[in-house]
This record gives sequence, C-alpha cells and structure tokens, in this order.
Amino acid sequence: MKKAFFIILLTFGVLQLSNAQDNLNIQELKQAETTQKIATLLHLINNFYVDTLNMAEVTDKAIVYTLKELDPHSAYIAEKDVEKANEPLEGSFEGIGITFQLFKDTILVISPIPGGPSDKVGIMAGDKIITVEGEEAFGEEINNQWVFDHLRGKKGTEVKVGVYRKNVEGLLDFTIVRDKIPINSLDAAFMLDDKTGYIKLNRFARNSLEEFRTAVAELREEGMEQLVFDLRGNSGGYLGTAMSIGDEFLKEGELIVYTEGIHSPRQNLNSTGGGSFENGKLVVLINEGSASASEIVSGAVQDWDRGLIVGRRSFGKGLVQRPFKLPDGSIVRLTVARYHTPSGRCIQKPYDEGTEEYYKDFYHRFESGELMHPDSIHFPDSLKYKTSGGRTVYGGGGIMPDIFVPFDSIR
Repeated sequence: MKKAFFIILLTFGVLQLSNAQDNLNIQELKQAETTQKIATLLHLINNFYVDTLNMAEVTDKAIVYTLKELDPHSAYIAEKDVEKANEPLEGSFEGIGITFQLFKDTILVISPIPGGPSDKVGIMAGDKIITVEGEEAFGEEINNQWVFDHLRGKKGTEVKVGVYRKNVEGLLDFTIVRDKIPINSLDAAFMLDDKTGYIKLNRFARNSLEEFRTAVAELREEGMEQLVFDLRGNSGGYLGTAMSIGDEFLKEGELIVYTEGIHSPRQNLNSTGGGSFENGKLVVLINEGSASASEIVSGAVQDWDRGLIVGRRSFGKGLVQRPFKLPDGSIVRLTVARYHTPSGRCIQKPYDEGTEEYYKDFYHRFESGELMHPDSIHFPDSLKYKTSGGRTVYGGGGIMPDIFVPFDSIR
C-alpha cells in the first residue's frame, strides 16, 4: 500500500512538474510570437508601405512610444545623444540650465538647475517651452538634438522662450542669458552659527562624495557639531553616490535602501560605517523638487531616526532604471525595480493616470493646498510605517517631512 501511495505521489509530482514546464513553454512561445509580430510589422512597413520611409526613424519612434506607455521614467536615448544625456552628472556645458524631458513632442521642464540661468528668471518645474526665438518648439520634428541646438550656446548669449504654465493665461515670455553650468554639485557650505554647518547639494554626481567630505572636514575645523543638509530642488543622480553620501550619516550595517522588482529579486544596500558625520544633530531639507537619490538619503535618515526631515513632501521618484545598450550604440533606460526605504515604504508615487498627469503633480499639490497646509494630506492606515525608534512615517509616494514648511514662506 505504501509503495502504491509513493508511486501515485511520484506520478502526481511528475505531472505537476510537467504542467509547470508546459506553462513555461507556453509563456515562452507567446513571448516569441509577440516579438515575431513586431518584427513582421516592421518588415511589412519597410517592404510594402506606399511611401519611402526612414526605417531607423520609424523604429526609434516606436521604441520611444512603447517606453512612454510603460512608466514616466523609462526612456530611449539615441546614440548621438548619449554623451549629452550624461553631461549634467559628468561634465559642464553652456546653456540655459534645465533638466527636461520630451513629452508628447513638447519640452517639459523637469527642474531648473538651482542658481542657473533659467532658475534666475523664474522658470519652474512643470513649465512647457512652446517657442524658442519665436519658432514653434513642439511637434514631431522636436527631439533632444533640436533642444540642444536651440537652447545651448555660448555664455553671455541670449535666448527668448515662450512658456506655457498651468492656470496662467497665454504664454509667459522669458529672456534667458546662457551661462556655464558648472560641474560642481555642491552649491554652498558655510557656518550658520558657532556650532551649525550648512551644506547645499544640487545633484548626486560622480564627484559629489568628495565634495561633501571636503566640506564636512572644513566645517568641522570651524567648529561644526550639527549639520543642515539641503536637498531642496535636488532631482537625483547616481545611485552609487546616494549610497555613499547616505553612508556618511549611518552606522555600519544599517540598511540605506532596498530595490525589488518582478524580475529583480530584493537587493539590500547597507552602510559600511566610518562616515564623516555619523554623530551630531542632523536636519535634512527637502521639497517637491527633491527626487530619487535625494529621497533615498532622506528616507534612510528618517527611518533610522538619524535626523529630522524638514520641508514639504518630496517628488516621489522611486523607480530604478537600468541602462541597456542597443547594437547601434543607443541606450534604453528601462525601469527594472522600485526603491524602498528601510521601513518598507515605496518611494515611487502613483502614475496610473498617465505621464501628463504625473508631471502636473506640482500643480495638483498647489491646488489641493498641500504646499501651504500640513493637514491637507490624509493617509490610510495601510500607508503608515514605523521608524527604528517607533515613530510613525508615511508611504504613498515621496518622503513626508517630520516638520512642515509652507511653500509661500520660503519663495
């Protein structure tokens, strides 16, 4: 009887394994069919379409459209634009000083570089550049190269742009004087009083850790015992740099952030210890322009009760992009995972209403009163998390500050 039972159990197990293998084969077959369908479509267009086409352009547009349908941050970078795309983090250039994204053939300002030419004249995140020197700056012919050609230029030269801003009638006209956009990621480092240092970081670039450590050492020589670390308007940068700077504040072995996705198993990224400011009171300043790497650092500081977060809810960019190089040298930055703070909060805000609404979030926050009133946001219990010290913090997208500072009091 036992032998019969064993045979039945073994047979059942083999059947289960066989079914699992069949399901896997079916899934692989469906994926192959989908891939073949796309290849067949391009073949048909190339060989039978009524007019002559540039198939490279057709393919590029298909890639761009597909990625836009996935999420707001997956992106395609043509081979000729790869070097320029890395310049804000790797080198210097002369231009108007914005980070931008092409959305529906329109130049969408993600963030003006703090202290840069656009920031000085009042360009804001969420603005859309509609005209450049009276010429339409939207439509199918607008690409990254067009933007670089028209907005970059020698230091001291002027460029006139017309900007659409939500809830403002007509276009806003700006004359921007181009300037050198420096490679330095550290805007300022000085003493606020006898014991309090202040460091302002505008991006997490390749050289940011060295700049930060140098600033901390110099401020310590001036008597710094406590630090205000300003990440307002810092839209992010390299994950490795964020990890390194977060490590400057935390003890050895403390989790800074973890990433996880369907095809990317959970990966914990921990501090190594020996940081330049592991002790001493710490305040981190954030606002709606603080994103990605800024949220990783501020989230870790908050979850470990290492310091206080002051300001307004951060942007909520918590998607991990992995660059994949294509055969022609172009790059696909594909979202492969999400960032989570040590307490388990997902940094990424929702984007199910589409990319356009996603980038209008600043205006939605303004209209709802969130930028002026701390009690305008209400969280369900499912979005409540606990810090290492037992304090309640909130998920749902972005980092909620411990102390709220209204928008109109610091503009």
